Amino acid sequence: MQKSTVDQIRTRFDALVERFSNVETGQPTAIDGGLGLALVAEAAARTTPDAARVLDVGCGAGNFTLRLRERLPFRHATLIDLSLPMLTRARERITAAGVDVETHQVDVREIDFPEASFDIIVAAAVLHHLREEAEWEAVYRKFSRWLRPGGALWVFDLMAHEIPAVEEMQRERYADYLCSVGGGEYATGILAYVEEEDSPRPLTYQLDLMRANGFSRIDVLLKNAAFAAFGGVRA
Repeated sequence: MQKSTVDQIRTRFDALVERFSNVETGQPTAIDGGLGLALVAEAAARTTPDAARVLDVGCGAGNFTLRLRERLPFRHATLIDLSLPMLTRARERITAAGVDVETHQVDVREIDFPEASFDIIVAAAVLHHLREEAEWEAVYRKFSRWLRPGGALWVFDLMAHEIPAVEEMQRERYADYLCSVGGGEYATGILAYVEEEDSPRPLTYQLDLMRANGFSRIDVLLKNAAFAAFGGVRA
């Protein structure tokens, strides 16, 4: 199946700013989205309590940076997103929280920063838009290079699974969750665009990428059906 283009993904998210502006729930279509948001923020704050520079990849309306700001008095946030309306909302909200904000409307595959630019990188519900393995490998290499030694990467995202039977089981659980949130028609719609738009990789695959790129201490914060929160500290 031909996956959505970057322009198609951008257009869809341009229309979803309000849905993604709730700092309590994070992404509403994600299982345990609010819990994942809270765990990532708490882990980041405890792991790098002296952090001053944060990069939010696929920032959406800014929920993860805002939740992290509740726990850490960092001074500067750099935001990346495909959607200009999302970036505009995120800038407004995060600036109001007393943070100096820099924004880039760009695909993470097409941007670079100097080595050791950040203390914390968060990536929420964005990496599943990567396609080929070479893209996944390149982005994780970037994350490692962009972090200072002792800095940390934290991810919350949709996951695939290595065992086909487990993949089927977990996708069924996700469908049941969506039905409980919005009914059968809602679930069908969400699953259709997941199939069209997303190409997630297993949690195990991503943990291996982290280890291969210099993350010496790695932990899984949450795994429920097709979603996981995890991260690690760069050596």
